[in-house]
Parts: sequence; C-alpha cells; structure tokens
Amino acid sequence: MNTTNPMQWMEDIQKNISDLIARSPAADVERNVRAMMTQGFAKLDLVTREEFDVQADLLARTLARVDQLTNQLAALEARVSKLEGGAEGSAPQA
Repeated sequence: MNTTNPMQWMEDIQKNISDLIARSPAADVERNVRAMMTQGFAKLDLVTREEFDVQADLLARTLARVDQLTNQLAALEARVSKLEGGAEGSAPQA
C-alpha cells in the first residue's frame, strides 16, 4: 500500500491530467483559441491596467480641482454681487 500523503496524491493526479491534456487535441484547441484571442485583442484599442489606473487617478484629481474652482468661482461671484448691490444702494439719489 502506498503511504504518500493526500496532498502528494492530489498533485500527482493533477500532473497526470495536465500531461494527458497536453498530449490531446484539447491542447491544440487551447493554442488555437489563445492565438485567435490574442489576434482579436490586438485589433482592439486596449490599455494595460496600470495605464487605466493612472488615467483614473488623473481624472479623480482633475474632478476634485474642478469642484474646488467651482466653489471659488461661486464665492467670487457672491462677493461681486454683494459689492454691486452695496454700490447701488449707496449711490446718491437725484
């Protein structure tokens, strides 16, 4: 009776299945599908995850800056409106 541990037994089974698949037509199918997918992805305008993350971070910072500038503009418009309203109220009446 074989006294190998259960993990080794599972690894042996997995290796045997992998070897069987590598020698079968399934391996050819896998290679062909991979080649087709690679060719299809090459035609698409894809970016790497790193490039996507950089652009997402840039967009988040830009949106935060836009919010900040919007708030500053609103505050300045309120000040101008208040100054214009005060100037009209203090103008001499003829």
